[in-house]
Amino acid sequence: MKILKIVRRIFWVVVFLTLIHPAWGKDERSIRDLNKALAGLSSDVDPKEAELVSVTAHTTARKLARDYHVVLNPEFQAFLVNVGARKRGWCGHWAQDIGARLKELKPKTLVLHWGVAYDHTSSENNCLVVTARNQPFKDGIILDGWRRAGRLFWCPVIKDDEYEVEQHYGHSGITAWKENMQWSAWLQDYEPVKSKSKTATSNKVNEASSAREERASNSDSRQSVTQ
Repeated sequence: MKILKIVRRIFWVVVFLTLIHPAWGKDERSIRDLNKALAGLSSDVDPKEAELVSVTAHTTARKLARDYHVVLNPEFQAFLVNVGARKRGWCGHWAQDIGARLKELKPKTLVLHWGVAYDHTSSENNCLVVTARNQPFKDGIILDGWRRAGRLFWCPVIKDDEYEVEQHYGHSGITAWKENMQWSAWLQDYEPVKSKSKTATSNKVNEASSAREERASNSDSRQSVTQ
């Protein structure tokens, strides 16, 4: 009996490993490919930073699927959130939580943006878009954890044929993705505390200096009038 139990345990372990291996293998390939795509955005992109962003985005998406207790597909997960059976799982939740993790990396050669498609409609989707410095939003790469329920989806913004404008008769080639400037500002607000402190101090010094100059100017004006 003991031998039979051991055999059964070994059997289920093998089955489990067989099931998860393709997923991890696919993530590994996706991580490498995204790394190359990010590094290829510009010659100024740090390859190590591109790799870190790629690994973090993929692993965070997988972790969120567990944290959100995702079942079936993204649409059903959104339904569960709507009826109160889940706390998180909307597309915006994925973008916000993956974005928060990427913000912690404080990227210097890559820039985080927030993208929205079909805003204020039942088909609305939110995602992250990564660009090189001084690069237009439309030239960036989409990072979407929601669309594949935790298996990170990514592609260039202009090549996302699932979100196009007027695609009733095939692919229009016109992206529906637009930048949400308010959320992009949040994503890009990762200036170090010391730097912020120095900036604030500098501003106070400048304000004090301006005030002194203004008082001096007023004093000179009064003296001129008196004379």
